[in-house]
Amino acid sequence: MQYLDLIHTRRSIRAFAATPVEETRLNTILQAANRAPSAGNLQAYEIYVVRGEEQRRKLVKCCFDQQFIAQAPVALVFCTNPARAEKYGERGAQLYSLQDATIACTFSLLAVDDLGLACVWVGALEPDAVRDVIGAPASQTPVAVLPIGYAAEDPVRTERRALDDLVHEC
Repeated sequence: MQYLDLIHTRRSIRAFAATPVEETRLNTILQAANRAPSAGNLQAYEIYVVRGEEQRRKLVKCCFDQQFIAQAPVALVFCTNPARAEKYGERGAQLYSLQDATIACTFSLLAVDDLGLACVWVGALEPDAVRDVIGAPASQTPVAVLPIGYAAEDPVRTERRALDDLVHEC
């Protein structure tokens, strides 16, 4: 798929088929995340792959009861790793690690769609509870969950803000 077609046709999917995600596709998604731009190429983030049904059900509770997380065959959890960005002081540890994690999540999201899979970005989460489920250290902060699978719905296209409302010349 061409990039501009991809960004115009992708949708957030919240219903998933029971079909497993092939390991080769998951690896391609993770490789895409690894190619994401990063402050100083420090890659100040970590990705946790959540495959187990019990762990996905626990994530549901940590993400304000968003049931579709358990329905997806796999979920990726993107966490900051501030220690990797300490080179840039507090701004690196706090902001750059957050940006790195979210850019990696974005690259993954686009790769998911390009591979014919579906996902939705979940940012509504309780970081401490998610950290416990995935076994991440206290120094890392979960910032996004990306449930991935084959779509079991075809939602209508959502409207976007008009560019003249969104873009400002200075």
